[in-house]
Amino acid sequence: MHFLKNKNVFPCRGHRKRCARKRKRGKRAGVCARLKTNPSRPALPSIILSNVCSLDNKLDYIRLQQATQREVRDCCVFVFTETWLSDRVPDATIQLNGLASFRADRNAALCGKTRGGGLCIYINAKWCKNSVLVSTYCSSLVEFVTVRCRPFYLPREFTTVLIIRVYIPPSANAKEALGELYTNISELQNTHPDGLFIVAGNFNHANLKSVLPRFHQYVDFATRGENTLDLVYTNIPSAYRAEPRPHLGYSDHISVMLIPAYRPLVRRSKPVLKQVKTWPAGATSALQDCFESTDWNMFREAATYGDFTDLEEYTSSVSSYINKCTDDVTVSKTIISRPNQKPWITAEVRALLRTRDSAFKAGDKVALSRARAELSRAIREVKRAHAQRIHNHFKDSGDTRRMWQGLQAITNYRTTSPACDGDGSLPDALNNFYARFDRQNDVAARKSTPPPNDQVLCLTTAEVRKTLRRVNPRKAAGPDNIPGRVLRECAEQLADVLTDIFNISLSSAVVPTCFKATTIVPMPKKSSVSCLNDYRPVALTPTIMKCFERLVMRHIKTLLPPSLDPLQFAYRHNRSTDDAISTALHLALKHLDKKDTHVRMLYIDFSSAFNTIIPQQLIRKLSLLGLNTSLCNWILDFLTGRPQTVQIGNCTSSTTTLSTGAPQGCVLSPLLFTLLTHDCVATHSSNHIIKFADDTTVVGLISKNDESAYREEVQRLTDWCKDNNLSLNVDKTKEMVVDFRRT
Repeated sequence: MHFLKNKNVFPCRGHRKRCARKRKRGKRAGVCARLKTNPSRPALPSIILSNVCSLDNKLDYIRLQQATQREVRDCCVFVFTETWLSDRVPDATIQLNGLASFRADRNAALCGKTRGGGLCIYINAKWCKNSVLVSTYCSSLVEFVTVRCRPFYLPREFTTVLIIRVYIPPSANAKEALGELYTNISELQNTHPDGLFIVAGNFNHANLKSVLPRFHQYVDFATRGENTLDLVYTNIPSAYRAEPRPHLGYSDHISVMLIPAYRPLVRRSKPVLKQVKTWPAGATSALQDCFESTDWNMFREAATYGDFTDLEEYTSSVSSYINKCTDDVTVSKTIISRPNQKPWITAEVRALLRTRDSAFKAGDKVALSRARAELSRAIREVKRAHAQRIHNHFKDSGDTRRMWQGLQAITNYRTTSPACDGDGSLPDALNNFYARFDRQNDVAARKSTPPPNDQVLCLTTAEVRKTLRRVNPRKAAGPDNIPGRVLRECAEQLADVLTDIFNISLSSAVVPTCFKATTIVPMPKKSSVSCLNDYRPVALTPTIMKCFERLVMRHIKTLLPPSLDPLQFAYRHNRSTDDAISTALHLALKHLDKKDTHVRMLYIDFSSAFNTIIPQQLIRKLSLLGLNTSLCNWILDFLTGRPQTVQIGNCTSSTTTLSTGAPQGCVLSPLLFTLLTHDCVATHSSNHIIKFADDTTVVGLISKNDESAYREEVQRLTDWCKDNNLSLNVDKTKEMVVDFRRT
């Protein structure tokens, strides 16, 4: 009977799991239930915050709560202000059972006050046994004490926990007090960039978010009368849920219970499975031998019917064969990426982790001790190597890519892709949103018949081979899945067949559909996305087509006059934004040196400029610039009939065919946009239109308050935008008036 009674009192593990399943998710009690289940293993420490007004008088009350209330007994951290302790009160007097105390009494010599003040932090030994006092600070403006904790159970995304107890007197200057506190926290953040910062205390009239805007505050109720004076800040969102608790004794401040509501990254996000291709030793030479022994003429013969060569079939068969050969020599691996994975983790460290776990399960103490020592040594070495690798990014100032990689690693910056919802409707919604300009285009694209003496562009094998060798292998592959590494390493073997495809395309003024296919990967423009326009469309196009475009672009530039649109500073050799800014400043300052003058600058930004290009209008302007009919027909075919899909993770939208605009991932798109806007120039000598791609500035040099020429120029620019299907981004269009006159 005694056994059965104990069995009812202490239910089995399966029974507890079944009871936990019955609890409804989403209830506020879920956080408290998790805390009760593992009181000494929370993701973040539970905290009791109170302004005690003499701690010595409240110790018996706190001990009583420890003995009778589970919430107080299991609490990880106690933070108290206005302890009113002095040297006359020894440490043994204020000790609490199972808690390590860190006190910072008020220093009369530093703050000029002899009574009141004082801070104290208690750390529960069940939660952390290696807490350390970092610093104490006392002045007439602010008092604070910092304790660093490294508990055994801590989410991997945090390296340490720093608890800062603060007291700002009501009479202190809030701005100066926060300045001293900000200096201390900033130094700690530089030392512990991945640390969890908990700043709690009596702030009175001060607001920490004014100096640390990225910190989050959790106390949303009054703590003394009708005022909220006791506040808690952390450097992560959704960390705690604050609840009021009764006063400690006769204190005029209520207590605050901070219940951890943070969910670790490993539980919040599922591991991501990613398929990657690895190149084993000898894979490149094997692929070169395969292409070297291939008879490429059979692909063209199979796609030739009489005197007609089906370019679509020819191109798709060659692309499929390149993909098949690449798959034969490479090895596909599945990589598991976890959200809390450290960047310095290597395969060697993972192997040592498995060795340590195996020794622990086997119960071999000698092997376990040896495995733990080797693991600690390996972790120190890989951390040191990772830090040295980041430092090396800044040694070579010419490699900007490595420099930005180092900055992203230091700041822990990650560009996150949007998550696909359950029904996969977001990719289709974005695809329809990006294709909205195509529905507004009612101009039919028609090719012109070239004259008999029209010379068709013909590329040489040497030009194609040189372009293939310059392919960046780090660039992502397009919809055809042909890596840039294949084109670069096998340029000698693929140059002949690609030259043949390119020349057939130029002579027939037809671009293969597989070359025009585009995969859009949306990236958020801001941290909080509120509408579809907050996603930036990043287009992935085939790398082979980018090489083709680069060859055509080089030919187009040779046909353009060097004096074309001198105030366009984008996509030109030895031109940059600095030149555009210097030109605008020079024109303005030179004009302002004259008497009775001022300058008006209108900064214009076009909305989705590349996506609104009407191909037929562009071709008309290209013909006027001297491009022959065959090349214009090829560009027209390149811009029309483009299949487009949007991909988010494993979700892909349906295919939409577009005949308006130019994708931002294409090589030719920037040049074509500058040629579309080359006739957007000022007509009055007192006005200047300075452009950098789609960012346009109208500089009006006005004398004797005569603004008629400037206003006519702005109206003419507005009419030009309507004629060329360009709409202004009103939110980013601003005007600035520079006037140094006294009246």
